[in-house]
Amino acid sequence: ADCAEYGFRKERAALEQLRGHRNIVTLYGVFTNHYSANGPSRCLLLELLDISVSELLLHSSNQGCSMWMIQHCARDVLEALAFLHHKGYVHADLKPRNILWSAEEECFKLIDFGLSFKEGNQDVKYIQTDGYRAPEAELQNCLAQAGLQSETECTSAVDLWSLGIVLLEMFSGMKLKHTVQSQEWKTNSSAIIDRIFASEGVVNSAIPAYHLRDLIKSMLHCDQGKRASAEKALCSPFFSIPFAPHIEDLVMLPTPVLRLLNVLSDASLQCEEEYEDILEDIREECQKYGPVVSLLIPKENPGKGQVFVEYANAGDSKAAQKMLTGKIFDGKFVVATFYPLSAYKRGYLYQNLL
Repeated sequence: ADCAEYGFRKERAALEQLRGHRNIVTLYGVFTNHYSANGPSRCLLLELLDISVSELLLHSSNQGCSMWMIQHCARDVLEALAFLHHKGYVHADLKPRNILWSAEEECFKLIDFGLSFKEGNQDVKYIQTDGYRAPEAELQNCLAQAGLQSETECTSAVDLWSLGIVLLEMFSGMKLKHTVQSQEWKTNSSAIIDRIFASEGVVNSAIPAYHLRDLIKSMLHCDQGKRASAEKALCSPFFSIPFAPHIEDLVMLPTPVLRLLNVLSDASLQCEEEYEDILEDIREECQKYGPVVSLLIPKENPGKGQVFVEYANAGDSKAAQKMLTGKIFDGKFVVATFYPLSAYKRGYLYQNLL
């Protein structure tokens, strides 16, 4: 019980110190659960987030995530790490399950600060999760198990190692726990990374991914002193490449904007009266799931014939997506995906990505 209380107080203190950054989960408050099996327990009230990177990896079916998603995740997590490292904190348990998508803010966020510590004041010797544990943390854990004291404490560099593994898993679509624990990895991890990027089985291999490969390598130096910092990693040329989301991304990552495909024919777009009738029908149908802020049906490319419905919040958008997918409209099966709110607000419409 004392251990649980200490962990609770530690995580609460960390989240209060790190409050306000868009890529770190927001702490709203604390409450006591009086109905716990082990008696009253104190709980953190956190913002509601959506799908985790762990779930996205499951859905990728060993094909790997799109470069757009990898870039989005890498940038968001690095910005979170740059902020918390600047504040003197080490997350110490970065893994796919602890990176979640925020539908309302359209970004990835870091959660679970239960093992976090202030750099130079490491109070937990067993840090990080198997498969995402930096070599220096692995050594420290082994020494602690043997009852020996490590000469050096872990630094913020352990977080960069974990993120490097996460990004490599997102690219390859494979869990790499056994790979990173192998003797071959310890001998020449760089060659294994090269092999993953050259693999014909990796869908992304056709894309010039050298910048991503080099970014990942910069995070996976065995020598923590040579590992890139979060701030330096954000300067990678990988982040200057413009990628478009795949349709799978737009299905998996909720936003307040819904995009309906396979709804209108070219003839409907050309006849003004028919166009206005369809617009009204769609608005009426979409308003069943929540207030519609705006509705757009472009008559020209890009986005010609696609229907964009902006809801007041992502909850309404998710309800609409669930109910409208597969619905028959004017004899056609509707395909409903989400759409980046930021792109929609800028008037930036991707071509049909089916």
